[in-house]
Amino acid sequence: MDFESVTLEELESKSESELDQANFGIVGSNKENHLCTIYNKWETDLSGLSKDFVLGKNFYVDVAPCTNNFLVYNRYETELNLDEVIDYVFTYKLSPTKVRIRMLKSQDVATEYLLVTMK
Repeated sequence: MDFESVTLEELESKSESELDQANFGIVGSNKENHLCTIYNKWETDLSGLSKDFVLGKNFYVDVAPCTNNFLVYNRYETELNLDEVIDYVFTYKLSPTKVRIRMLKSQDVATEYLLVTMK
């Protein structure tokens, strides 16, 4: 799997252990209420937040409130289909960390994905 080219279909078909082997962060949330359903090992290592803590919580409110803004959260809320990469800075629970995030969403898939790699 590659951060730039992985597709929603590929992400949907991978097991938890396969997602944990990725060399980038993978966060999956339910589109309807943004509750985390996927939080891979790379993302756990970056954030310092355990999978047990994250799963079932609202990503934008309880896990990464630094993404609860126009650049990230609003895009997931307003766009039916989304595949965009942006430079970003995470600030919650860690010192400011420059990353690239890829936002993936499709009206045909129940899970929205946020992928993370170091900038």
